[in-house]
Amino acid sequence: MKGYKVFNQDWTCRDFQYEVGETYEMSEKPVCWNKGFYYCKDLKDCFSYYNFDPNNKVAIVEAFGDIDSEDNSKYCTNKIKIIEELSWEEVLRLVNTGKANSGFCNSGNWNSGNRNSGDRNSGFCNSGNWNSGNWNSGNGNSGNRNTGNWNSGDNNSGNYNSGNWNSGNGNSGDWNKTKLSGGCFNTKTPRIFMFDKLSDITLKDWLNMKARYILNDMPTDGLFWIWSDDMSSEEKEKHPEHEITGGFLRKTEGGDRQEWWDNLSEEDKNEVLSIPNFDPRIFEEITGIKVD
Repeated sequence: MKGYKVFNQDWTCRDFQYEVGETYEMSEKPVCWNKGFYYCKDLKDCFSYYNFDPNNKVAIVEAFGDIDSEDNSKYCTNKIKIIEELSWEEVLRLVNTGKANSGFCNSGNWNSGNRNSGDRNSGFCNSGNWNSGNWNSGNGNSGNRNTGNWNSGDNNSGNYNSGNWNSGNGNSGDWNKTKLSGGCFNTKTPRIFMFDKLSDITLKDWLNMKARYILNDMPTDGLFWIWSDDMSSEEKEKHPEHEITGGFLRKTEGGDRQEWWDNLSEEDKNEVLSIPNFDPRIFEEITGIKVD
C-alpha cells in the first residue's frame, strides 16, 4: 500500500532516523500507537499529527509488511520504504483541490488560510470569497461567522454591517440597538432593520432590490495572488515563503468608493437613496461615501 509520511527537518520521526530510498523492517507485528512505522493513506491526514510546516520533510512511502489501521486515517506497518521526497509545492497541490493556495485543505483558489471552499480568503473555514475573517459564508467579510456580505463585525446575517449580531442591513451598531432583533419563534416573515431602524421590508425584499445589485459593484479591498515572477524585490524580502509557495497574497485597495459613487448615473443613485430608512450619516460611516 502506498501512502505519505511526514518527518522532522532531519528526516527523523519518533526518534528514528530515515533516509529516502531505504527500506526499514521490524520482526514484531505492527500496532498503532505502540509499535510500527507510521504513515497515512491521504496526505492531508498526516497533518493531524504534524504541523503544516514547509520546513518538515514529506515523502511518498510504500508499506510491504503487515498493516494495522486506526479509523482508516493512520496506519502502521512492520516494513516500509521511503520512496520519494515531495516538494512543498507538490504538498500544497495534494492537500488542496483549488489553485494557488498557501494554506491547508482549501477547495477554492488563492486562499492563504485553511479549509476554505471559496476564493481569495485569508482566514479559515470560509465558504464565500474575499473574507479575511473566519467561518464566513458570505463575501467580503472582515469579521467572523457572517452569513451576509461586506460585514466588518461578527455574527451578522445581513449586509454592510459594521457592528455585531445584525440580521438586517446597513447597521452600524450591535444587535441593531434592540438586542438580537432577528427574533425567535416567529410564524411570520419578520421585517428587517435598515440603518438601525425597523423597516417595512423583509430580507427577501432586500435581496430583490435593484439597490442591492448596484451596491454589489462598489469597490472593495481584496487579496490577490501574486506569482514570484511578478513580485517586487521588497515583497520577496518581506515574504521569503514565496520560494516555497510560488508567490504570496497581496492585499490591495479595491478603488475609490467616492469616485465610484460620483460616477453613478442619477437613476442608480436614486435607487440607493430610496433604500428604506436611508441615513446618509450611517451610509458614510459604513461605506466612506458622502452622498450630499
